[in-house]
Amino acid sequence: MTGTTGPTKVLASGDHFIAPQLFVDALKSAAPGLDLDFRTQTTPWPLTPFGPVGNVKEASGAEDELLEALGDAEIALVQMAPFTEKVIKAAPHLKLIAVARGGPVNVDVEAATRAGIPVTFTPGRNAAAAAEFAVGLMLAALRRIPNSDAELKNGVWRGDYYAYENTGVELDGTTVGLVGYGAIGSIVARVLRAFGSHVLVADPYTDPAKAAADGVELTSLDGLLRRSSVVSLHARVTPETRHMLNADNLKLLPKGAVLVNSARGELMDYAPLPGLLRSGQLGALAVDVYDIEPPPADWPLHSAPNVITTPHLAGATRQTADRAAAITAGEAARFLRDVPLRHVANPEALGGRES
Repeated sequence: MTGTTGPTKVLASGDHFIAPQLFVDALKSAAPGLDLDFRTQTTPWPLTPFGPVGNVKEASGAEDELLEALGDAEIALVQMAPFTEKVIKAAPHLKLIAVARGGPVNVDVEAATRAGIPVTFTPGRNAAAAAEFAVGLMLAALRRIPNSDAELKNGVWRGDYYAYENTGVELDGTTVGLVGYGAIGSIVARVLRAFGSHVLVADPYTDPAKAAADGVELTSLDGLLRRSSVVSLHARVTPETRHMLNADNLKLLPKGAVLVNSARGELMDYAPLPGLLRSGQLGALAVDVYDIEPPPADWPLHSAPNVITTPHLAGATRQTADRAAAITAGEAARFLRDVPLRHVANPEALGGRES
């Protein structure tokens, strides 16, 4: 960012997961010696759920509060703050929006592009955390860990879980299907292969050579569903993947299969799941994400059998927060030094800068 005189004004907009000071410390470390003037903002997430703000989704805080915090800042390091069209139009000094998330869903990227503002993001920031959590959900569902814990605390000793017909299932030797094979899915596959699972992958963008090298088998989504005793979702939400699991293809699962979703609620239609669980067609369901977040008190799956629910925690580790802040600050440091950026959502906004 050549031609700037005086300190560069930076907004560090964090929350109760990635605190503003994490951004400040990370940028100071990534750009030592640069003259930086920081201002900070804290949005209420995750103590208050994110949601639509203006014309963006999955954001936290209000547009007017963001504009007040932003002032004449040139660089914004953000987690959930709503960079809507309104905010971008009212921020003529802004030159970079660096988002500490896997995708800049809280930014109107088209408005930023029209304003000539590159938007960066942090792919893979929570890959290890989300992969570990997904495997944890599989184990919890296969071995009835949450149910056993709750029942024992209520004074019920479930010795009948040792009866052959009631016992759990090992991952060793089990066929597990992964829908999506990006950063998270590939880590899950590596862990599952260490357990001894046979891993199927449905992902049209996966290189067959990579799949072969990783020891996983590529197949179609329908083929994966027919053959997998456990299915775990790791895809992004797009118009093509929304409700990719639905009443029609969920019936393809082997009777008693386990379904895990720690990716995004929109990937599957939740409506048929209670019936599939009650019939035994679906043996167990473990979910960390929902069609409505948080799910309402009368959500049908609350009363369905063999359901494990967690409140969107897959990426909630300190390492994820530290890693996200570091990647975000690294992009800002490159921008300040006129070094090509690594993770740009809108390269057409870079002008003469190469990504």
